[in-house]
Amino acid sequence: MYKNRSKGFTLIELLVVIAIIGILSAVVLASLNTARTKGNDAAVQSDLSTIRTQAEIYYGNNNNSYGTAGSSCAAAVFSDPVITRAIAGAQTANGGTALTCINTTSAYAVSSVLPTGGFWCVDSNGSAGKETAANTIESCP
Repeated sequence: MYKNRSKGFTLIELLVVIAIIGILSAVVLASLNTARTKGNDAAVQSDLSTIRTQAEIYYGNNNNSYGTAGSSCAAAVFSDPVITRAIAGAQTANGGTALTCINTTSAYAVSSVLPTGGFWCVDSNGSAGKETAANTIESCP
C-alpha cells in the first residue's frame, strides 16, 4: 500500500530536533558565562596574590619599609613595576574598577571588586579573603 513512500525525516521530527539543539545551546551559553565570571574572580585573586608576594620583596629590599604612607595605588610600594602590572591585570579582570590601596611604612592592604560580588583583600599580615566592603584600614578583616 505504501511502496512509493520516500525515506527521510518528517517536518515535525526535524523541528523537534532543532528545538532540542536550541535548548541545549542556551544552557551551554549560560554555563559559559558563569565560568567566565568565576575565571575573572580567580584572575583578580591571583593578581592580588602577586601584589602580596612582590610587596614582601619590596619590603625586604627597602630596609624593612613599604615606603612613604599613602592611600592610592601610586604610593611607594605600589610603584614597583611588577605590582603596577598586577594592579592593571586585576583592574582588567574586575571590569575596570580601580583597586583600593592603603599603606604605611610598616603595613599595607589592597582590595579589589570581584566580578561575582564582594571584594578580595590582601594585606601585609598575610591575610587574604573575601569581604563585603573595600578595605579602609591597613589590614583585611
